[in-house]
Amino acid sequence: MKLIATDLDGTLVRGDRSVSPRTASLLGRLDKSGVIIVLVTGRPIRWLFGVYEQLGLRPLAICANGAATYDPVTDSIVHSAPLSAEALAEACARLRASVPGVVFAVERDGGRQMRHEPEFPVGPWEVDHESVAPTSFAELITRPAHKLLVRAGAQSPDEFTARVGACLAGVAEATNSSSSGMVEVSAVGVTKASALARVARGHSVEARDVVAFGDMPNDLPMLTWAGRGVAMANGHPAVRAAAHDVTAATNEEDGVAAYLEALYRY
Repeated sequence: MKLIATDLDGTLVRGDRSVSPRTASLLGRLDKSGVIIVLVTGRPIRWLFGVYEQLGLRPLAICANGAATYDPVTDSIVHSAPLSAEALAEACARLRASVPGVVFAVERDGGRQMRHEPEFPVGPWEVDHESVAPTSFAELITRPAHKLLVRAGAQSPDEFTARVGACLAGVAEATNSSSSGMVEVSAVGVTKASALARVARGHSVEARDVVAFGDMPNDLPMLTWAGRGVAMANGHPAVRAAAHDVTAATNEEDGVAAYLEALYRY
């Protein structure tokens, strides 16, 4: 395999947000040997820097489920595919008309900034963060956004994602990557797979030469596109069922590192 694409949370990163020394060391060795490493995540850019510090290398990162491709060497977004202001407004209008209690947030500039309705629940690690702030609904939909975040109280993640996806058919893509009932919405045609395919083409790498790792529904397009899509042992049942292979160990047990050690005979 010429290119390794890996999700972060639930895959490469452990529950305490750490990357193990074993994983960091192995990826460093593979990088030096010429294997291309790409991080492919739903995370915004502002959540990447701790991962880079632990890895000790700075591979390209596909963020916001494919909507922004970030180069940490130049600190720049090298490809962008946001929801237009028009599509964002249409998506919010459809959801507000059909989902009681729905509230919204948006990730802008690849996730350097997050803006949310006052009622939208923000994680404790982002309360009072300088790049995260409440705003009015009217302001929320005035600019393009790399990702729209949708909540409506306690929801079954898969059922709520299906409901949002049906509501937004033809307007946007809906997926989920957590058990919290939050749905992540991107522009039509924007997935982890679409962005990874673009990066692979830039390196003259075909899908058959890509091994990809993931654990949640937002990883499904990438895992089915790659020549070898590998689900985590701790992954969502639908992801494990669709993948070409499943790791023997979880993300807490260095499942990605163990799989790559066997694959590359390290």
